Amino acid sequence: MAKNLMIQGTMSNVGKSVITAGLCRILVDDGYTVAPFKSQNMALNSYVTPEGGEIGRAQAMQAEAARTLPHTDMNPILLKPTGDRGSQIVLNGSVYGNMGAAEYFQRKKEFVPEIRAAYNRLAATHDYIVIEGAGSPVELNLKQDDIVNMGLAEILDAPVLLVGDIDRGGVFAQLVGTLNLLTEAERMRVAGLIVNGFRGDRSLFEDGRRMLAEVTGKPVLGVVPYLDDLVLPDEDSLAASLNRRGASAGVYDIAVLRLPRISNFTDFQPLLSDGAYAVRYLTDPDELERGGSAPDLVILPGSKHTIADLAWLRKTGLADAVCALAKSGTLVMGICGGFQMLGQKVDDPEGSESGGSDDGLGLLPVSTTLTGKKCTETSDIDYEDLPKVWTAFSGSCVHGYEIHTGVTKHADGDKVRYAASGNVFGTYQHGFFDAASSRELLADVLAFATGKKAPEVSRTDYTDMKDASYDRLAAVLRSELDMDAIYALL
Repeated sequence: MAKNLMIQGTMSNVGKSVITAGLCRILVDDGYTVAPFKSQNMALNSYVTPEGGEIGRAQAMQAEAARTLPHTDMNPILLKPTGDRGSQIVLNGSVYGNMGAAEYFQRKKEFVPEIRAAYNRLAATHDYIVIEGAGSPVELNLKQDDIVNMGLAEILDAPVLLVGDIDRGGVFAQLVGTLNLLTEAERMRVAGLIVNGFRGDRSLFEDGRRMLAEVTGKPVLGVVPYLDDLVLPDEDSLAASLNRRGASAGVYDIAVLRLPRISNFTDFQPLLSDGAYAVRYLTDPDELERGGSAPDLVILPGSKHTIADLAWLRKTGLADAVCALAKSGTLVMGICGGFQMLGQKVDDPEGSESGGSDDGLGLLPVSTTLTGKKCTETSDIDYEDLPKVWTAFSGSCVHGYEIHTGVTKHADGDKVRYAASGNVFGTYQHGFFDAASSRELLADVLAFATGKKAPEVSRTDYTDMKDASYDRLAAVLRSELDMDAIYALL
């Protein structure tokens, strides 16, 4: 059976996912078989495994770092929020049902056998398991029957490394306060501390490192520098890429509508890393124009609640603004839920979201009926017979994946996975821009539509970008962490 190590954090977004990924790459590079594990993840950025199951995007990223295929055993429970008080429960890769937060809290211990079984299957075939916690282990009102932090560490008998984020400030309060709120037995499980996100001269923190060790009685196993050059998929709405102010550098202005229930916005991270594109997220119609000019491309991204986000588009005025831009000739694209919104109508007869129906934006000759059945599959789509402005994509085959409920049909009655009309294009396919060839074709489309020509840029497949980032991350962690001590824990 595999040996294990658990990475917990003082709060969300302190770097647990990335440090887990880096340790996975170090261990696999040292010749071991490694798998990541997170018993319960809450995220709207998800991924489809080769067997057609759905897991959190972070565990797929960590599997890539471990040079192994992502599997549903790596994330047996995925919670996909459907609103402020409920989530869709994905169990072992498939939809289990929808639950309110209170009901799930009462019933979550029922899922422990599934968690154990998934972990044991991984442990039987790997040398090491690197486990990631969730949020903070000391949310005192939620600690009862915990299955993802210290409760899981006890179930799996895992030593814990506790990560604090110095870049966000208060790292002493984060780490000392967290340890003080743990029980004595839980504190005993914490084998060391990691300070993440340090900027500047780390020699200036040597006193801080010593003080932390003295106050907590725990060794500080590393001070990890702030890394802003990693090209890795983000997991949730706290992500820096989603909350950036202004656009990334580039010639073609791409405006992505930041829907309240935006999902799989990792679709746009390859564009952020491509010098041809200036990508910005916005929530206000007044932000659509930049410098008095309309964007070159408006994208409606995926959504966990298509009808609710349609209502939000109307409430904010973005629906009218996007339709006006489309009418004036601006390119408009929709992905997954955004594709559904661009159609004539979205019906929800089975209440898979909230029931009812709503008119779409009317920019594509398609209509969608939401159903309880969820499509989760990898896909290769041949894009054919597209309108003139999208001609560059005609005849291309794009590899990606689909995660959606609902069936979309063309006005002629045929079921479709993509559709285009004039300057408007929609597809169910996530990962559309991952391949360098797809971003090259997009540049051709935008050059034709706008008359602007981007300078030649070096394009790399997103897979290769990520792999280089895993290597860089591993090199930094190997240099900055006490790997001898970590191996001793393992």
